[in-house]
Amino acid sequence: MESVIDEIYRTQSRRVLATLIRLLGDFDRAEEALHDAFAAAARTWPDDGIPGNPFAWLVSTGRFKAIDTIRRRARFDAAQQHIEDSLYTIDETEIGDMEAIEDDMLRLVFTCCHPVIPADAQTAMALREICGLTTEEIAHAFLVPAPTVAQRIVRAKGRIRAAKIPYEVPGREALPERLDRVLHVIYLVFNEGYSASSGEDVVRADLTAEAIRLARLVLTLLPHPDVSGLLALMLLQDSRRNARRGELGSLVLLADQDRSLWDNAKISEGLTLLAEAMRAGEIGTYTLQAAIAAEHARASAAEETDWRRIVFYYDLLLAAQPSPIIELNRAVAIAMAEGPAKGLELIDAILGRGELQAYHLAHSARADFLRRLGRAEEAIAAYQKALSLCRQEPEQAFLRKRISELAATPERQ
Repeated sequence: MESVIDEIYRTQSRRVLATLIRLLGDFDRAEEALHDAFAAAARTWPDDGIPGNPFAWLVSTGRFKAIDTIRRRARFDAAQQHIEDSLYTIDETEIGDMEAIEDDMLRLVFTCCHPVIPADAQTAMALREICGLTTEEIAHAFLVPAPTVAQRIVRAKGRIRAAKIPYEVPGREALPERLDRVLHVIYLVFNEGYSASSGEDVVRADLTAEAIRLARLVLTLLPHPDVSGLLALMLLQDSRRNARRGELGSLVLLADQDRSLWDNAKISEGLTLLAEAMRAGEIGTYTLQAAIAAEHARASAAEETDWRRIVFYYDLLLAAQPSPIIELNRAVAIAMAEGPAKGLELIDAILGRGELQAYHLAHSARADFLRRLGRAEEAIAAYQKALSLCRQEPEQAFLRKRISELAATPERQ
């Protein structure tokens, strides 16, 4: 039963939270209610069984736990009474209103992206409230101290409360000014699902599916080439999901994937959306990334990938959005097109500037180039550096395997 509750928490807790925020009108109150609801589930479900609709049970239980808490506090603070009264006015049908529930996550995204909240706090809020990451995990991802992340989230919630920001999707006239931040948040949610920053799973399918669903909703609200480009990118990337996990959840690299496991329906839809975005004139960064993903999707085998065309797209992407991460990805593409020596030269230049020193994929890519060049000792050292920085268990297992393989090579005997 504990594993079942853990799985429900992992896959549904963010949706429960989003609906509780709508019903209770406060982030902190909703988070407390969420934890109270799951604590109640842990106590009662082993004896009573799992309810037919766990989501509705958790929302209803969380709401009434919140009312009980406010009632107790109202005995000592009269200011709490109006909060209790307002919660009782909620119609029970609101809890089961699936249209409202489906929009709750989009409301949460737009609230996190409100202009009064600084950009760094928007990102931290989104990863905490939408993805459910801990402050420590967010801090590790952005290479900042955990207390800094916690302060950003607290300040963001304070601004939402002080400015009385409505928990809603804004009107059509206000959508364009928020579009960039909303798409960025959806992109972050997808990336956390596509390659989980920590834990035992390569992929969190609940997050990739939610990001794709949110992008579809935004595209309905505001048809725009950037939305089409992002949705195309996510569909093309997610089409490979089933091929990225091997036996026992191991990581399977792109070159080694069984392409018959790729989802052709997602690839077809992604390519159609990409073509639409390309025809729109100005091509955004999500569309360029989708174009790169499309080159992989079109190749029936790894050796048929047009790496020079991928390098061309990375050149455009780097010009539009200079970033050491894009530089790293470009270096990998160049290595595939021109050989590992050129890729190693480019990555060493990035690391030599002091950038990406704490990014495990930079050291992993460097290790792979050294391995392909036959420099086993240096490759092992680079893999060990990557392993020391990596927090995802399947990636850790892959890195350990590479180290073991290199340690057993004849030249090291």
